[in-house]
Amino acid sequence: MSSATDALPEIGSIEPNRHGYRTFTLGSFGFSRDEYFAHVTWPKGHHLLPVDAFLRALQRDIAWGFFYGIVNFDTVIGTVNHYGSVDLFAGRFNAHYKKAGLDHVERFKTPLIQRVFEAMLEDWTNATFDPFASPQETGSAFGPKNGSNKRAITRHRVTAKRMVAAPGDEPVRTDENGFPVNRAFRDVPQDQPHITAEPGFEDEVVAFNLFAYLSRSDVTWNPSIVSVCKASLYCPTTEEYVLPVIHGNDRVEWFVQLSDEIQWEVEDRETGAVRARVTMRAGDVAAMPADIRHRGFSPKRSMLLVWENASPGLPQLYASGTMPPTPVQF
Repeated sequence: MSSATDALPEIGSIEPNRHGYRTFTLGSFGFSRDEYFAHVTWPKGHHLLPVDAFLRALQRDIAWGFFYGIVNFDTVIGTVNHYGSVDLFAGRFNAHYKKAGLDHVERFKTPLIQRVFEAMLEDWTNATFDPFASPQETGSAFGPKNGSNKRAITRHRVTAKRMVAAPGDEPVRTDENGFPVNRAFRDVPQDQPHITAEPGFEDEVVAFNLFAYLSRSDVTWNPSIVSVCKASLYCPTTEEYVLPVIHGNDRVEWFVQLSDEIQWEVEDRETGAVRARVTMRAGDVAAMPADIRHRGFSPKRSMLLVWENASPGLPQLYASGTMPPTPVQF
């Protein structure tokens, strides 16, 4: 495993390729795209992904700050967050690549890999494509270079310090502040709670309609932090089509299905061996263990509450075996 220096080098090729896109390097990894595919190279191999799938995964890896644990773009390429540095890998969690000796990993300081990924996302995302949106809500990612869509790719995750609607945190979404109700949630009531606080506690007692708030989400598969209680984070999101990454856990995650249905493919985190297929419908609760990876499929737009424990010491406790990978032992 190699380690990048602190220096932030120039990013990307000076001249675009014949399709109009710049090429990028990060350590010994190379990234290029044509009209249909993203190409990733490393000293031991080459891999390609459909460029729309690559951009959707890249968008979320950046937006999530490389998230908790592993973000697999597919079964070959991805990142591992070490909270200050990030591994970029090819074949690291693929049993066949490892057996053939084709796997490769390099570690980079977080600001460097984020800067390269952001530059790549901006150059490769055409004006017609929004990698945060569902397929029905965006145009094509394919074809030669055609402008950019910086407005779409620079959306920020909601990261409430206390709770949405609390002073200093994000207000409740409305038509007036640019968040119309999504086409899939026309039947969701939009009324807000009425609060009567004792004098002097007006800033301490707050409430909002979570279902109405989520019905106005303009992104998919992008958990936002709507409430914080010490290390306990409520991160709800709206889901449609396919989760663009395969998330490898470094802690237990709790899922609460708020509406409709999501089907989850659950695999062994290290090898990709199938562990389970879980169908969650409204009202279902599931704990995703710390030693798996998962990918969701939502036939129609649905609401999911992801409950995260953000305690910084958890990855080491699970990795060392001090804590079992599941919250309950049967």
